[in-house]
Amino acid sequence: MTLDNRQLWLRLFLPFAAGYFLSYLYRTANAVIGPVLARDLGLGDNALGLLTSTYFLAFGAAQLPLGMLLDRFGPRRVEAALLLIAAAGAAAFAWSDTLTGLAVGRALIGLGVSACLMASFKAFSQWFPPERQASLTGWIMASGGLGALAASKPLELALGFAGWREIMLGLAVTTLLVATALWWFVPDKEGPKGAGFAEQLAGVHQVFTSRNFWRYAPMGFWMTGGFMAVQGLWATRWMSVIEHLDRTAIAARLTWISSAMLAGFLFMGFFAAALVRRGVKLEHVYLGAMLAAIVSLAGLTLLPGYGSDWLWPVLGACFSLSNIAYSLVAQTFPPALSGRANTALNLLVFAGAFGLQWGFGALVDLLQAAGWAAEVAYRTGFLTLLAGQVAAFAWLFISGRRQ
Repeated sequence: MTLDNRQLWLRLFLPFAAGYFLSYLYRTANAVIGPVLARDLGLGDNALGLLTSTYFLAFGAAQLPLGMLLDRFGPRRVEAALLLIAAAGAAAFAWSDTLTGLAVGRALIGLGVSACLMASFKAFSQWFPPERQASLTGWIMASGGLGALAASKPLELALGFAGWREIMLGLAVTTLLVATALWWFVPDKEGPKGAGFAEQLAGVHQVFTSRNFWRYAPMGFWMTGGFMAVQGLWATRWMSVIEHLDRTAIAARLTWISSAMLAGFLFMGFFAAALVRRGVKLEHVYLGAMLAAIVSLAGLTLLPGYGSDWLWPVLGACFSLSNIAYSLVAQTFPPALSGRANTALNLLVFAGAFGLQWGFGALVDLLQAAGWAAEVAYRTGFLTLLAGQVAAFAWLFISGRRQ
């Protein structure tokens, strides 16, 4: 099948962009909905952290088999089928009154949207020339940034007109519509049959035994996964408990964070290739952004309330640039292994998001049960995250000099 640029944009890019928009909206929605859930259902920090992080657990667990499925069945079939699971999860979440039911619904959502980014990358590699990949990556990540933006102030405004159950049901219907668009409008690309199961497993083993992969893996866990854990829930709680902001002010702050993320994604799309042509190494951009993220988190933790209005957006912008790690890891493997390398890194990222989001809540509850003040407990949680990020950055820097 031959398609012109306009057809590729309408039939290929837009459906996948809509899927990734939903993926990011679901990922960060609990930052706004979470406090409402806690009030309505009487959930503590530990329960709220577990509930929100089940998305990351299911998402991460799907990453390795996802790479094999995409090679076997193609991005159209895989993402459309998985989005049906996401829609079922959103409906289950909306109808649940127990922590177990909410957690199952949230996990189904995470599983259902687990292909949204990787399926996009697979489709773009099939239909677009290599010189357009950087800009397409920036644009698809920007659609995710828009999803995060929608999960901030717009979602807070929506809660003024409808309850969280009605909003989740609306998202379920929207997800069904996107799945239908992917199934009916996205074209298939004929190509050679993917490698067999045994060969694909051998490729996964090659990735996980690579020294270069493990150079970046701790950063994926602590930096990228850590920001997801904070953005998805604990930033809201920090602003409420430590900075004493109300719901409206928190939603406005989240909007600025998401806007900074969107700006970072667009920067990647428009300027990454130009920087490389001018001799700027992407690894240097990555290292600079991660160092800025660590300094920003340290400032927020040690001096809460001082410069928070701009330090939080700096964290958002730095997080968007953390995605450079996917390119840095993939370029050290043959093209046939690049997809599995990316999904392997994604597994570590979402393992971090799940473990750190749940662990943060468990630590805060434990410390408060031991008699610690809430402010001290939250600050201890942030300091623990900061220590892990510093260690991961030091490992990345030292191991790079050894190589």
